[in-house]
Amino acid sequence: MGMRIALAEDSVLLAEGLIRILERAGHRVVETFDDADALRGLDSAAVDLVVTDVRMPPGHGDDGLRAALDLRQRRPDLPILVLSQYVAAAYARRLLDSGRGGAVGYLLKERVGRVADFLRAVDTVVAGGVVVDPEVITTMFTGHALERLTPRETEVLAAMARGASNSEIAAALVISSAAVAKHVANIFAKLDLPPETENRRVRAILVYLSHA
Repeated sequence: MGMRIALAEDSVLLAEGLIRILERAGHRVVETFDDADALRGLDSAAVDLVVTDVRMPPGHGDDGLRAALDLRQRRPDLPILVLSQYVAAAYARRLLDSGRGGAVGYLLKERVGRVADFLRAVDTVVAGGVVVDPEVITTMFTGHALERLTPRETEVLAAMARGASNSEIAAALVISSAAVAKHVANIFAKLDLPPETENRRVRAILVYLSHA
């Protein structure tokens, strides 16, 4: 069943392209905005996902991101997918810290051209997962937290941040599902996330990104 999507993008050409991609995939773009202040007036209960640019009128700064964060304050579980031209770790962290930590994504606009990847990110975010663009992850994964993990554990955590499931990670890295589960358990242990911790997968990403 298709999703009801609100789209905030002030570039007419990109907005039309996104609408075409989403509707061909069976979704409905039920609201469109070219201004962040207007986005704040969205009835979030009427949509399943908000897709927004970071930089929008009226200020052409991080207005779109701030509007999305305001919506998350009113509805903490509202799925948000942010598109940006910039590899900005600070923007991604602010988004990941919002609401309950899940159901968010931060993609570079160039990723939209890879339609299958973009639609997969849409599905992952609406399902409550987290997606972070690989290029953004590369800039974030620095500092002491990274040094605690092995290279393979770093690969696994990077895949987790892109929204991959354990079985998808196993297929991508050509290892067994049991090996992935062991790596994930090691990541949780090294990041001091015991079994009783809620949303450990999301928290692992958040703890790691905080060292950018």
